[in-house]
Amino acid sequence: MAWLNAVPLPPEGSKAADPRFKRERVTRRAKMKADGIPITMPPCSADSVVKNLMELGQTEAAGMGLAPLSWSAIDAWQRATGIDLPPWELRLLRHLSIQYLAESRQAESENCPPPWRSRVSQGEINAEQAALIAVLG
Repeated sequence: MAWLNAVPLPPEGSKAADPRFKRERVTRRAKMKADGIPITMPPCSADSVVKNLMELGQTEAAGMGLAPLSWSAIDAWQRATGIDLPPWELRLLRHLSIQYLAESRQAESENCPPPWRSRVSQGEINAEQAALIAVLG
């Protein structure tokens, strides 16, 4: 999810990174949706853990940006919702938050591949071909 929610940035020093070129800041998810590319996620057998993480939020605000979920935020969520999770699941939620943030930062690279493998769809092929035709004519 972090990869999909990231806004890819061009490599520093490249022509695409030149501030004179206006570049739309759009997430991969939004770009894929606009290009008609179906978003496929790998299978997940821990739906309840993912649901809890989505409700809790993957990260929290910190001084100069985002930070992993703090233990106090997890504890406050647990008390507010009346959900009493076992310690291993609390540690897992914190670990997933840390991994989400790490992947978010890596995914800012324009060339970062998705952290899962999936078949290339016809929509992706069509979008790439259209981009090449637009550039090359």
